[in-house]
Order: sequence, then C-alpha cells, then structure tokens
Amino acid sequence: MPTVLRKDGFDFMIYLLDHEPSHTHIWKAGKEVVINLGDENHAPYVRDNNGMSNKDKKKALKIAAENQDFLITEWERIHGGS
Repeated sequence: MPTVLRKDGFDFMIYLLDHEPSHTHIWKAGKEVVINLGDENHAPYVRDNNGMSNKDKKKALKIAAENQDFLITEWERIHGGS
C-alpha cells in the first residue's frame, strides 16, 4: 500500500490490487477515510469514514480535491492505467 502523498499529518495511500472506482485511503492518527477520486467532470467525495473527525474528514477531502489530478495519475500508475 504505497503512500503517494503526505500533507498536514495525512497519509494518502493507494492500495495495490484494489478495486475501482479510483480512490485513496487516507489515514491520520489511526483513523481512516476513503475518498473516491472522481474524474475531470466530478469532484472527489467521501465514500467511507472509519472514525475520522468531521474536521479532519473535510480537510482530507479538501487536500484530495486540490491534488485530484496527481492522485488519479498515481492510481493509474499503480493499477496499470484506467
């Protein structure tokens, strides 16, 4: 499970052999939120929250939106394209 981005205490991971749609598992302080990455027409959105506070969830979503293109590129690199 490569960590592809670290920012503001969040670790953005893309798991190997994971399922579509493209998404990232984001960890902070032992809590996780899963964000679907969307595409050029759709913004990222929260799919699952596993104990992360609303404040941290919103911050993780903001970081994912700011880095959407990069995260999608990393998903495609890890999973062999779209």
